[in-house]
Amino acid sequence: MAGPVGAQEGDARPSFVNVVQVSGYLDPVLADFLGDAIAESEQGGAEALVIQLDSPGSVLPTAELDALEFRVAHARVPIAVWVGESGAEALGGAASLALAAPLAGMAPESRLGLVPEPIFGEAPAALRRGTVGPEEALELGLVELNAEESAVLGSFIAALDGREVAGAKLQTATFEPVEGGPPSADLTVDARLAKLDLVPRLLHTVASPPVAYLLLSAALVLVVFEFFTAGVGVAGLVGAGCGVLAAYGLAVLPTSPIGLALLGLGVFGFAVDVQTGVPRFWTGVGVVAFTVGSLVLFDGVAIGWLPLVAGVVGVVLMMLAGLPSTVRSRFSTPTVGRESMIGEMGEAVAEAAPDGVVRVRDALWPARTNRATPIAVGQRVRVVGIDGPLLEVEPEEGGAKDYRERGRRSKPQQEAPAGGEQGGEA
Repeated sequence: MAGPVGAQEGDARPSFVNVVQVSGYLDPVLADFLGDAIAESEQGGAEALVIQLDSPGSVLPTAELDALEFRVAHARVPIAVWVGESGAEALGGAASLALAAPLAGMAPESRLGLVPEPIFGEAPAALRRGTVGPEEALELGLVELNAEESAVLGSFIAALDGREVAGAKLQTATFEPVEGGPPSADLTVDARLAKLDLVPRLLHTVASPPVAYLLLSAALVLVVFEFFTAGVGVAGLVGAGCGVLAAYGLAVLPTSPIGLALLGLGVFGFAVDVQTGVPRFWTGVGVVAFTVGSLVLFDGVAIGWLPLVAGVVGVVLMMLAGLPSTVRSRFSTPTVGRESMIGEMGEAVAEAAPDGVVRVRDALWPARTNRATPIAVGQRVRVVGIDGPLLEVEPEEGGAKDYRERGRRSKPQQEAPAGGEQGGEA
């Protein structure tokens, strides 16, 4: 709970108003939070319960949303919904919740609308088709307090004074006349602010579409990373943790099975070409599948363009650049002592005519062969020399039968002049 916004000194019975902040999509965590706040306000003798609402909609099942609206409308404590602060919104199921409350007000530049089918009365056409601001909402009778009264939380609580809910008149402030202006209001109640605890707050955050999407993307990439690098398990553990949190968010949100399958197919496509180190057909499949899967992952709720671009670009860069370079650095043969690779057998993974790529000792190397003997993909090759980072190779068939024989034949030729000089001196 937060400290008081204001209080009446010398009051025998402490009078207070409970204030709860509701932001983000309405989900099971927020529904439980609101239910507990209503029960606590009823049992604790609160003058009223104020719900500060800023929500783009609801991901609750229809039955649970209807039950929450009914609880708000029929609570034994007066409930007032404040769509604030300035610029806040109450859309979809959140707008239905605001309409169900006995009292409501909207801060300047806030929006209310896109109501599906509220259970308390018929929604005006303007709310079903779009959104309305504070002035239009007041004209339509959707809110009881005007924008000036609802400018800030303190003025909203003060404006509740004298309002009747279920036969009870609220007493929240005293007003003193001011010459040439509106009367000055002094709160006579404490405003006790309540927020989500740490664990519920974490679950509520995880259940937001952008966070659940980014956690899922990270989990898929880290698991593939662990599979290819065979590390100490850190990436796998972090990926598993991200996967568990993402699973909770996906279970709460309206997740599309098709979108989920496309994301899995996209990561699989990237993983296929990671082994070759060269973007090919499956890389294209991965880019398309992951992008489309990201767009259709949720039904009726938006991820947002910034998280969407960050997720797609991040996964593509990781799979096309980060993971292949990590695999090469982990499993490639060290640069020092590469002469020992001469004579090793390998396989061409990209056509060498004369330049290409070969796999030797489970690592990818740039390679070069004689123009007269091009090497096709999949053909067995033999390393016959080292030129900087480049391997000189030849086909297994049609090249030198044994590089050691060639070495032995060349060695006596190099030693012959020395022997001849000794013979001449003798």
